[in-house]
Amino acid sequence: MRLKGKVALVTGAGQGIGAATARKFAQEGAAVVVCDVNESSLKEVTEACRKAGGETAGYCIDMTDPRGVDELVASVIKRFGRIDVLVNNAGITRDARLQKMTLDQFDAVIDVNLRAVFHASQAVVEGMVARGSGVILNASSVVGIYGNFGQTNYAASKFGVIGFTKTWSRELGPKGVRVNAVAPGFIDTSILSTIPEDVLRKMREQVPLGRLGAPEEVANVYAFLASDEASYINGAVIEVSGGMTL
Repeated sequence: MRLKGKVALVTGAGQGIGAATARKFAQEGAAVVVCDVNESSLKEVTEACRKAGGETAGYCIDMTDPRGVDELVASVIKRFGRIDVLVNNAGITRDARLQKMTLDQFDAVIDVNLRAVFHASQAVVEGMVARGSGVILNASSVVGIYGNFGQTNYAASKFGVIGFTKTWSRELGPKGVRVNAVAPGFIDTSILSTIPEDVLRKMREQVPLGRLGAPEEVANVYAFLASDEASYINGAVIEVSGGMTL
């Protein structure tokens, strides 16, 4: 088990990629702290982690609340002793074309997808630096590399996450803390549940593998990056897109 003995905190873990990542980490032997704003889904994922054999704890939290994040980290450290891995997965979309996007739509996405990543990382990093080891993994997107129609706010946030990753890997690498980002493509999660089948077909046609990705396929990459097997990977942005950007 590649994560045995590690303590991992996963944000936005109530569904989709976050839930798959929490379960994968538990299967790999980590103690997993599951965080989400949805209490019902939080309980479901926490129970799944327990069944997978991992020690786990669930926290219902709004990651945009800096004080709440600080209290969360303090609580986790009190219970588990440390945080070895932070997966900044929580994210939202509020799509609109530039001419139609409201400030509320823009600010909501920036707050969750960018500011919350900053708050969470800042809250855990002192402990990691003090121990001389740790891993921070940030959820970007292929949209954060190439942009996308109607997603000014989302693209800006995911571009920003890459900026965080590149900067923090330089700052923290010498202190033993690795920082990397994962950039998923079209992943088959509940976000796609309202998209018409003809649109989904066109999405699949853009991918050389001919299909959408599964959340577990992204979780596998997170698990690798969190493990000591990835000990010389720092500052990377790894696409998990089936080659859609070729």
